[in-house]
Amino acid sequence: QVRLVESGGGLVQAGGSLRLSCAASGTIFNLNTMGWYRQAPGKQRELVATITSSGSTNYEDSVKGRFTISRDNAKNTVYLQMNSLKPEDTAVYYCNLVDHILNSRSWGQGMQVTVSS
Repeated sequence: QVRLVESGGGLVQAGGSLRLSCAASGTIFNLNTMGWYRQAPGKQRELVATITSSGSTNYEDSVKGRFTISRDNAKNTVYLQMNSLKPEDTAVYYCNLVDHILNSRSWGQGMQVTVSS
């Protein structure tokens, strides 16, 4: 099993920055994709950004140019640097790991990010 532990969420003013981290532990194979999703009140969970084990990235359109996803494979950790935050970025952010060898998906517990106007 894979355990994902998130950190870095909180309250920030519009225009500010936050850096989210997610550390994975357990049985993790090298061929995987890690990413961040978010869910705002009354809305469905949506993809924010993903990064493969080889470093290929994918971003949701509204965060392009503001958010940067990165990872440290040696530490099995993924990061999300969020700049120029907007009130509409307010949501619970979830870390995700897709293992392409085991064909499994794991989720973190989620953490609140609140951007005040």
